[in-house]
Amino acid sequence: MAVPPPTVLTVSPASGSVAGGTSVTVTGTNFSGASNVRFGANAAISFTVNSDTRITAIAPPGTGTVQVTVTTPAGISSQFVTYAYTQVTGPVLSSVSPASGPAAGGTTVTLTGSGLSNTTAVRFGSTVATSFTVVSDAQVTAVAPAGSGAVQITVTTPGGTSNGVTYTYGSVPVVSSVSPNQGPVFGGNTVVLTGSNFSGATAVSFGTTTATSFTVDSPTRISAVVPPGAAGAVQITVTGPGGTSAPGATYFYLAAPVLTGVTPASGPLSGGTTVTLTGSHFLNATAVRFGAVAASFTVVSDTRIIAVAPPAATAGAVQVTLTTPGGTGGDLTYEYLAAPVLTALSPATGPASGGEIVTLTGSGFARTTSVRFGTVTAAFTVVSDTALTAVAPPGPPGPVGITVTTPGGTSPALTYSRVLPPTI
Repeated sequence: MAVPPPTVLTVSPASGSVAGGTSVTVTGTNFSGASNVRFGANAAISFTVNSDTRITAIAPPGTGTVQVTVTTPAGISSQFVTYAYTQVTGPVLSSVSPASGPAAGGTTVTLTGSGLSNTTAVRFGSTVATSFTVVSDAQVTAVAPAGSGAVQITVTTPGGTSNGVTYTYGSVPVVSSVSPNQGPVFGGNTVVLTGSNFSGATAVSFGTTTATSFTVDSPTRISAVVPPGAAGAVQITVTGPGGTSAPGATYFYLAAPVLTGVTPASGPLSGGTTVTLTGSHFLNATAVRFGAVAASFTVVSDTRIIAVAPPAATAGAVQVTLTTPGGTGGDLTYEYLAAPVLTALSPATGPASGGEIVTLTGSGFARTTSVRFGTVTAAFTVVSDTALTAVAPPGPPGPVGITVTTPGGTSPALTYSRVLPPTI
């Protein structure tokens, strides 16, 4: 049985540039063995028989509307399917995104503009992109080849070559150091990054968290505000036109100190009391304060600090706080105590043999730690903050000073007289 001649049913696209070069898909039947494809009187620049029903042909130059025919050993197609030659306007580019990428290439960029449907080439400078995709008449995506510096991207279609849009090849940033390299978990402190290739930086990240504020001071220096983070170490990276830096500098998020104990919890207004602070996260402490007043201190361990209470102007409780690079913590108090005041003794005399119960009146007696007759400690009982009783110890006849001592200090002395019993 004889093979019937070919038939042409559709061509797509149905129009193209008078300059030729448009890739046209011809569909129909009996295309096997095709020896020619013509656009009017002109043979296609080239063609490929994809199947018995499909041919891809490159339109030759031409004008007007012409019939597309296919020739096989069985004859020439006779269906009147046309292709229109038009004066195609050259492509126009308006933007590229992203507008930069690493020198090694590989970045997929999106080109927007008009007249991009029949794009035949995309160039980065003089280098042809080996991969591009026509998305629509207004958009083309392309994979940037390797390059350096700033280049013009152009698109070529049968209508000509577009204007250029700028694409910048950059070197990958390098982060070599960060100062300071530690801070609180709530962030907010400013650090300085040093390194190279920082120009055009678009992001600074602490681990997976991007800093919301940074300034490129120079190609080798960035000032960044640290974002909040979790306690521990993170790597700092910088992203620029050349890509994202490899991990190169470590930043430590520090937990704020926690204060759990203050011992002793009180002392005199004159200060000087050695106080032990206990808790956690004490390493690298920079300040210990009693209220608003800084104290001298020694860091013994991450859980223990020895501080010397500073003087205070008035009696009362103050908050003890501890500051480290991780922040300030502390909600315990230290109480400044006024020295006790001794105003009266009753009786003010007694036998040298001792044993007399003496009532002391005054103020600040509640925390009495000792009562002395001269240098001799006496047994005592605190009755109230304004009264206590003491048992006079034996001693030589004559006057002796009685004092009362509390954590707030020692009172001025009042005189107690020892007398001998009368001689019979």
